[in-house]
Amino acid sequence: MVTKRTSMSRMGRPVRTAALVLMVVVSAACATKRGNIPTGVTEPDKYLFEQGKLAMDDRKWFTAREYYQQLVDGYPQSPLRADAKLGLGDAYLNDGSTEGKLRAEREFQEFLSYFPTHARADYAQYKLAMTHFDQMPKAERDQTETHAALEQFAAFRQKYPNSELLPEVLEKERIARDRLSESIYKVGYFYHRARWYPGGISRFRQVLTEDPKFTNRDAVYYYLAEALVTVKLEAEALPLLEKLEAEFLESEFLPKGAALKEQVKTTLAARTPGAADGSPAGTPAPGGIIGPGNPSGGIGVTPPPAKPTVDVKPPQ
Repeated sequence: MVTKRTSMSRMGRPVRTAALVLMVVVSAACATKRGNIPTGVTEPDKYLFEQGKLAMDDRKWFTAREYYQQLVDGYPQSPLRADAKLGLGDAYLNDGSTEGKLRAEREFQEFLSYFPTHARADYAQYKLAMTHFDQMPKAERDQTETHAALEQFAAFRQKYPNSELLPEVLEKERIARDRLSESIYKVGYFYHRARWYPGGISRFRQVLTEDPKFTNRDAVYYYLAEALVTVKLEAEALPLLEKLEAEFLESEFLPKGAALKEQVKTTLAARTPGAADGSPAGTPAPGGIIGPGNPSGGIGVTPPPAKPTVDVKPPQ
């Protein structure tokens, strides 16, 4: 019996040893996933940074955050701490959630506060702007995040005019500026379609004043000119139609603009002085607008329609 038990005991040892080895391997793997540093690592900060970078390459944002956070919190004197702070911000920004973008904003702000003269401060400023850029809504919605993105892009241009990131910043800034101008334009177009021309004219002029390089300004030129013609301000409409022809080689508004331009020229040529003060007949007093319900000049008093809450697009 003793011999049998001893034999069974000897047979069980390899199994128990293999199970123990497996448990150690699994435990080590779990420890590594939790950000624990394996025994024997001589540069733990470098190890954490490299593991965080590998996780970023694999798009494992949560795992990357664990490594970077441990480096930032546990090794304040490490030369890699600043880069880990940036990595932490990128990991939050890349996860796509609103909460992630808010956390990323804080990380990049803290980086700029802690390391204002760091070689990658321009990158932090760019990514700070991107935390707002990535949250920009459609043109029909509130543009608070668009304004915030433009503020941060402007700060970048002021602080880092020689940065290698400047071309990319300018590209993103143009997109943000177009989004804001599109928002204003669509309100103007809504008023234009509703025949409340003072509101439309005001918004169209706002776009051209605040953003003279608006990508879709051909539509603004045409509809503003059309509104001005409707309220008998043909002389103000003509330069807009000329700009439309001069600045755009291709535009759906070129044929309509050319026809309206000929109409304006004909009207101006036929108009003769007829008012007591010598002004051309049908011309409103300075600053006035002739329109429905307001034939004598001056801004109409008809209340404006409600601001649009749905997508309004010009006819194709």
